[in-house]
Amino acid sequence: MNLNDFELETTVASLVKKQESRGTVISVIDGVALISGLKRVKAGETLEFVNDSGEVTVKGMALNLNLNSVGAVLFGDERKVRPGDLVIGRGNIISVPVGKQLLGRVVDALGETIDGGVILNNLEQKRVDVKAPGIMFRAPVKEPMITGVKAVDSLIPIGRGQRELIIGDRQTGKTTIAVDTILNQKLENTKNPSSALYCIYCAVGQKRSSVSQLISVLKKENAFDHTVIVAATAAEAAPLQYLAPYTACTIGEFFRDNKMHGLVVYDDLSKQAVSYRQMSLLLRRPPGREAFPGDVFYLHSRLLERAAKLSKDSGFGSLTALPVVETQLGDVSAYIPTNVISITDGQIFLEAALFYNGIKPAINVGLSVSRVGSSAQLLAMKKIAGSLKLELAQYREVLGFAQFGSNLDEATANQLKRGGLLTKLLIQDNYNPVPVEATILLLFSGVNNFLSQLKEGHVKKYEEHLMKFVRSSSIFYPHLLLLRDNKLYKNVGNKFLSFLFNYFFKVI
Repeated sequence: MNLNDFELETTVASLVKKQESRGTVISVIDGVALISGLKRVKAGETLEFVNDSGEVTVKGMALNLNLNSVGAVLFGDERKVRPGDLVIGRGNIISVPVGKQLLGRVVDALGETIDGGVILNNLEQKRVDVKAPGIMFRAPVKEPMITGVKAVDSLIPIGRGQRELIIGDRQTGKTTIAVDTILNQKLENTKNPSSALYCIYCAVGQKRSSVSQLISVLKKENAFDHTVIVAATAAEAAPLQYLAPYTACTIGEFFRDNKMHGLVVYDDLSKQAVSYRQMSLLLRRPPGREAFPGDVFYLHSRLLERAAKLSKDSGFGSLTALPVVETQLGDVSAYIPTNVISITDGQIFLEAALFYNGIKPAINVGLSVSRVGSSAQLLAMKKIAGSLKLELAQYREVLGFAQFGSNLDEATANQLKRGGLLTKLLIQDNYNPVPVEATILLLFSGVNNFLSQLKEGHVKKYEEHLMKFVRSSSIFYPHLLLLRDNKLYKNVGNKFLSFLFNYFFKVI
């Protein structure tokens, strides 16, 4: 080592030492530590709690910076921390590892692998809480993100860079829509590898068995290789459940900022808000509405604002967000649901009554909306499904009145029959994403009255026969795949589809 190298190393060491601050634990109550000292500590800084043997027992995060003390939350077992223990802050704001190596892995809220696989070293570290890209760095959301859910792709289209809320009561199929979207990306990434979409699923406050079941589904469908699971289960401490969505977003931002595309599912933000409320009350922060702290809106807004479609100068990458929020008895006017609705670019509202009637996914067409709309939709889907949403909303309204009377005029009876057929067309099984070409084909037959002679109970069988017929055809199937091309559809799309159905109904 020459003199210059030695001087440089000494300077760096002294700078690091200057940033380092030390303190002593005063008390530990319910996962919150009160610490004296730590004069140079920063809000959000990582703290190390050291026992008498000099071992780091637990890590934590500084949150309350008081005049003579610091309030910190613990990321581990509070029983390992005792009053009088040394606390070291090294000047590092909470950071997590990011990179493509995390694909196919399960990590905790601190970004550490918990699946028993190979330990990943030397990964790039990124801060979990950073500012969202400004307006000048963004581009309009125009590129479709195909979910594989017929009702979503046709009625509530989602674009890359959008934030679409999935909201509804418990056990109404919220997670299923998100998982179907992840499963569908395996097919979409195969068709177009250059614009592959990488998925991050963040499980907050769920049972470990539920997360394990989800991983099994992804592995069974060969969709785990393009997915990262960030798990902060119900067994984890509240600070980890609070941190997990930010960790998932940071991992997703790696893809966005490196000219790739990411999708983050936050399942769910209601539980994150509850964990933040728990932390805030223990830190003695003033409670507000429903005992949530005053900055609970900012908790979610600064997270969801990081979803963006970047401009050409910034690399054209994108990060799409699908936050999930749970309601109580369908009450969308509660505090957290209204907060997240006002932050996002639309919502998919799932209704328990529809779910119990066998309409799955149980999407309420009247209350669901995408504020990006048809600008993030394939031309074929835009033209075919343009009037579908209004038609289904009117059908649900007429259906409500029809239950009170038996004498219906012919027009109303036809409207009810057509609406029932279209509703049945949009039903699909769990974990069975439908390619967008198949959705276009099915909806074309429904919208253009090819099913007028069909009974509602035979729709599923018709769908199976149609797809089997098309996939076995060496002429129709390759041409069907070309419907993704907007120019081709504009020129010959409708003529091709009309010819296909006329031929199909002749031969069956």
